[in-house]
Amino acid sequence: MRKARKVLVTGAAGFIGMHCAQRLLARGDRVIGVDNLSDYYSVKLKRDRLARLKHGNFAFHRVDIADEKALKKIFFAAKPQAVLHLAAQPGVRYSLENPSVYVRTNVVGFANLLECCRAAPPQHLVFASSSSVYGANAKLPWSEKDNVDRPISLYAATKKSNELMAHVYSHLFGLPATGLRYFTVYGPWGRPDMSPMLFAHAIMKGKPIPVFNRGDMQRDFTYVDDIVEGTLRVLDRPRGAADRFGIYNIGNHTPVALPDYIRTLERALGRKAKLQLKPMQPGDVKATYADTRALKQAVGFEPTTPLQAGLERFAAWFKEYYGYR
Repeated sequence: MRKARKVLVTGAAGFIGMHCAQRLLARGDRVIGVDNLSDYYSVKLKRDRLARLKHGNFAFHRVDIADEKALKKIFFAAKPQAVLHLAAQPGVRYSLENPSVYVRTNVVGFANLLECCRAAPPQHLVFASSSSVYGANAKLPWSEKDNVDRPISLYAATKKSNELMAHVYSHLFGLPATGLRYFTVYGPWGRPDMSPMLFAHAIMKGKPIPVFNRGDMQRDFTYVDDIVEGTLRVLDRPRGAADRFGIYNIGNHTPVALPDYIRTLERALGRKAKLQLKPMQPGDVKATYADTRALKQAVGFEPTTPLQAGLERFAAWFKEYYGYR
């Protein structure tokens, strides 16, 4: 029988953070949640996510991970056995407008967390990286063995820096650390700045959808339940002394063309979309495609939820939460 643990989850009010914390609580773990409730998008949505985590084994702290003293106080009081680091300033395009918040949260905040882990080592640190680190890599599918030294957005650069920083702490201080490169995560309770939510609102209101690169794009859409399953399987398997640092892709390994994605969302919502064709956006990439063989070999799992099934679940939640009929 599996023994319950104390798990620190940063970004607990976030999309993936809430889903992971919910699963951890359901299986009997104690969860210490940390989030600054940034107003980058709806704070109400974040609070509504937190409301789903009300549980005797859940403790929430509204703290910015860039606040070194506050984070250390929580960390050293809890002494978590595992750390799941999901807090970050997300978004490729917003990093062009407000670069300083990316450096503060994604670089300084992560450095603070690594220092906490050095002082009171957990059994395993698992942290969110991103498929964005692959930049404009033309070789598909993207493999963890590919060179990722040329990011094309500041967001991607901060995520690459996280991987490098974690590797240093793993090498110097023996910290078992694993980075997960997430590929276009979607599902219920998703972020309002991502295409499922943006497109769904536009479709339901009869407004045009901005279709970048005139629709000539592909994305490896990954349903959130698959992300949670893969993440927790990795979290439960601390890396051994011979190889304390690792990186895995978590994606559906099935890229979908943007027009096909829109048609699938239309069917899920029962409405037709109006399209507004636009050029490629700075910092964006034409296609993403995850090679997930390393993840499957390590933990016996790879995402498999079909896009249609995932978008139907998203659409049902979306219409109920936002009151669409």
